[in-house]
Amino acid sequence: MFLFAKKHVHVYELLSGLFVMTLIVSNIASVKMVHAGPLVFDAGTILFPLAYIVGDIVTEVYGYRKMRSLLYVGIMTLLLTSVTFWLVGMLPADVSWTNQSSYDAILGVVWRIVAASIAAIFIGELINSYVLVTLKIKTKGKRLWARLVGSSGVGSLVDTTVFSLLAFGGTMPADTMVQLIATVFCIKIVTEIAVSPLTMRVIHYIKKHEKLDSFEAPARYLVD
Repeated sequence: MFLFAKKHVHVYELLSGLFVMTLIVSNIASVKMVHAGPLVFDAGTILFPLAYIVGDIVTEVYGYRKMRSLLYVGIMTLLLTSVTFWLVGMLPADVSWTNQSSYDAILGVVWRIVAASIAAIFIGELINSYVLVTLKIKTKGKRLWARLVGSSGVGSLVDTTVFSLLAFGGTMPADTMVQLIATVFCIKIVTEIAVSPLTMRVIHYIKKHEKLDSFEAPARYLVD
């Protein structure tokens, strides 16, 4: 909390940087598949729940429109990162550099995966924020824990389903697809529940620091 001690520190900017960083790092980490006991999932799943946690904090404190704007920035940054990696990979390598295949394996762009990731993040985060603010208005700001877990659960399920179907549809049996979606979703929601006490403390602290607690209704349009 010491980061917020000085009044000139803008918490929204700090959260924005954390959100964008989470999207980029998760996307890069997702190229590695992890096999832990009976579970198989991409490594990006380990960090990605943080994006929903930050999204919950921004939505709860600053409102739906602020989170929507941050989401647009995150999507554009993710797309720019992917285009940059792709262009760098297309450049001719110096003869002394023998790591082109390693670069392509880790940072090489598969546009189907990129499109699936962007679509899933966009739809999932918007739904998460929409559900959170709608429940906040209906409960008059009460039942924060239930609202955080409930909205993240809905958003994460949509996000995971959209990404899995768009990225891997037609490449694996249906039962494997269902298992993948269920595994990744469970990891995300368990993480959300596990850190929810800390998330609530951060939310209360920021509300007090910023003297702000948005109750704005969710926007009906993507741009307004």
